[in-house]
Amino acid sequence: MLRVGTDKRQLFTECMIKSILRSWIFINHYTKQPQLHRVITMSTPSEKFLLKDHLFNKQKVAFLAERIYNVHPQFNVQQFKHDVLAEFPQLELKQRITHISTCLQKHLPDSYPTAVHIICNALPEPLDESLTDNDFGDFIYAPFGEFVARYGCTSTHLTISLQALKEITKRFSTEFAIRFFINAFPQETMAELSNWCNDSNYHVRRLCSEGTRPSLPWAQKVTLDTKTTLPILTTLFADSTRYVTRSVANHLNDISKTEPQVVLDTLSAWKNSGKQQPEEMDFIIKHALRTLVKQGNPEALRLLGFGNSNHIQLHNVQHSTTVLVGNALEFSFEITSKQEKSAIVDYILTFTNKQGITANKKVFKLKTLSLQKNTPVVVTKRHPLRANMTTRQLYPGTHTVDIQVNGTVLHTFSFELVM
Repeated sequence: MLRVGTDKRQLFTECMIKSILRSWIFINHYTKQPQLHRVITMSTPSEKFLLKDHLFNKQKVAFLAERIYNVHPQFNVQQFKHDVLAEFPQLELKQRITHISTCLQKHLPDSYPTAVHIICNALPEPLDESLTDNDFGDFIYAPFGEFVARYGCTSTHLTISLQALKEITKRFSTEFAIRFFINAFPQETMAELSNWCNDSNYHVRRLCSEGTRPSLPWAQKVTLDTKTTLPILTTLFADSTRYVTRSVANHLNDISKTEPQVVLDTLSAWKNSGKQQPEEMDFIIKHALRTLVKQGNPEALRLLGFGNSNHIQLHNVQHSTTVLVGNALEFSFEITSKQEKSAIVDYILTFTNKQGITANKKVFKLKTLSLQKNTPVVVTKRHPLRANMTTRQLYPGTHTVDIQVNGTVLHTFSFELVM
């Protein structure tokens, strides 16, 4: 008998934190969403630190000021640092980005073209183009992208602003700033992005996909249809860098929520074209179809090489019957098949809402298995139900769990959540 455990602690490195917060910072800043928690708990070692002070602090501000001074000696470094840092104690992370950009506007020349020219000259060398992923750059350059979006999104400055965003994104992503230009000047901006998707710099290529995503989390919405963006994605899916192909897959996953057949047809055509390496094409398909797989879409499952749930059975399902908020739901089961079969196993947790109605569903990934004929596999899971989660408010009452295999629910159980 095989045993598969799924209770794992995720270990965060600083780089991984940056990969998450790169979007969170811009997301919250540009859209004025409710403030995110500023304190992150590190798994190893167990300690807390303020991200706003880690990413935007006295040393970082001095570094930025010196870079500007080196290309523009008239820049008043001391006054800039004073103005920026004077407000820092009462500013949260996203507000610090706004504040730095407004201080830049105050201390750079009044002429926008002159100011943005100085900003571009102050940029460091582009991020290492020999890499293919996980090179996110330095957050201190985030205010540069906002400066362009805030002060340069005009017809007069459109050309130089777009070129500035192209240069900045080689050092730190301008995926949120570009959306201001897409909405204000869609034809001109999309024409530029269509050219940029063939750029030699993979950060520029990724911007063409990431910046046009229909559902970039919490970001400013863009008024684009799939007929406009699919030609860009069709160019980028064959890219050699994972940073780009992951964005393409995320983009398609966004589209799948409203136009699933478009995504399925597009992926089939891409796969049949042979333009992407098989292993990377498999990654794109799997990542792009994750929402449809959770929904149990049969065509999505077939495209991934999974059939139906025929001949698959669950046995010996055990689970918590009562869970105290702050503890974890625990469950386990045996899964067997009467023939060799691949299986995607998910579980659907339906929460009780404030009115005591069991209505809010969330699908969670569990396991992908290669089942051997008549060979049981034991699957175990611990699902923490923490109080004061930022993503969901928990309420006491009956909650249900559906165990879904290849898109079909094979078992349902319930438990009581108590406060």
